Amino acid sequence: MNMKRILRFPILSLTVIAILALSWVPVNPESDPNLLPEKESVVSAATVLDNQVRITYENLQLERHGLSFDVFEKAYTGYLNLQYSDKVRSDASVLSIADFSISSKKKRLWIVDLDKGELLMNTWVSHGRGSGGDIATDFSNTVNSHQSSLGFYVTGEVYYGKHGRSLRLDGMDQGFNSRARERAIVVHGASYVSAQAIKNLNRLGLSHGCPAVPLELTDQIIDIVKDKTVLYVHADEPKYRSVYLDSETAGKHLLARAESAGLQAAL
Repeated sequence: MNMKRILRFPILSLTVIAILALSWVPVNPESDPNLLPEKESVVSAATVLDNQVRITYENLQLERHGLSFDVFEKAYTGYLNLQYSDKVRSDASVLSIADFSISSKKKRLWIVDLDKGELLMNTWVSHGRGSGGDIATDFSNTVNSHQSSLGFYVTGEVYYGKHGRSLRLDGMDQGFNSRARERAIVVHGASYVSAQAIKNLNRLGLSHGCPAVPLELTDQIIDIVKDKTVLYVHADEPKYRSVYLDSETAGKHLLARAESAGLQAAL
């Protein structure tokens, strides 16, 4: 399966959109007396974001791999805002998405490289035992709740603990996952995240709140996502709010990037 899709055309399209959005031509009132001279055609930043998300989503064929567009759009929006808030490395193009609104029997963890335009991995991920059985329904930021926490995380350092090689996480959403360090919410491998566990339990096994991954993929996943990349954990929870889901701000970041790319190409 060849998932490599270099996103050169989306970047070019953004440059064109940026030029349209950042420049204007005065209206000639003689051509249409109903139009006022001060009116101008503007492409909103949110529209630019939606355009880029759709292009990327289609290029990566994420619908075919079970990831919904709405979830991907939220993850991409947060990724942009975290990057431009200096919470992640400026060159960090890896984005990981876990969708706990769907069955644990499905491969509901996706790891993509946005710069390369490549789906790097699609596999199982477990939620906390306090959050529910096959599908997670309850979430918490509380110590010893054994529930998963929703929202945006930035990956931290690798360490060795009771689950072997593991990866620390820092929660970015105050009140939703901000106690991840205190709760020891980390990425680690587990034998209960496997096809055999699904066969035995009719679901994956459950963690103490960590996004646990298949043992045989643990090292590979950690090496891909370590050192300040973005992980977004989603569920259909109406109470969840995040400052990083600001689509207008994320779109402005894309416009600025496109304008910069256009200027550099012209030099």
